[in-house]
Amino acid sequence: MKYIIALNGKKYEVEVEKGQATAVYAGPAEPVTTQAPTAAPQAAAAPAAAPAPAAEGLGDPVKAPMPGTILDVRVSVGQTVKEGDILFILEAMKMENEVLAPKAGTVTSVLVAKGASVTSEMTVATIQ
Repeated sequence: MKYIIALNGKKYEVEVEKGQATAVYAGPAEPVTTQAPTAAPQAAAAPAAAPAPAAEGLGDPVKAPMPGTILDVRVSVGQTVKEGDILFILEAMKMENEVLAPKAGTVTSVLVAKGASVTSEMTVATIQ
């Protein structure tokens, strides 16, 4: 399934397929319209293994220190972290960099998934 999300004033197209998520900057997006489903609704949908990035939560933003690719997401929404805990592994210039919690608190949003490309100073999570 494809979704268009807005993050820090930019539109991203997010595709979730078989538990994997990728994000590609799509530039200005066309307005999204929704239509009522024509087929009968399914009884229950199977949950995805890797959820799509959520909307920015309350608290202080955690920003990517440089552009790169998220190799690992080590936190989830609602998780309590201590200052200095590893939140993400970011690959940049063929090196793995740890994105650390700037303060102790509770993770209120995780805005990227494994494999996502990030830009410098992009908010990747929030901690309250």
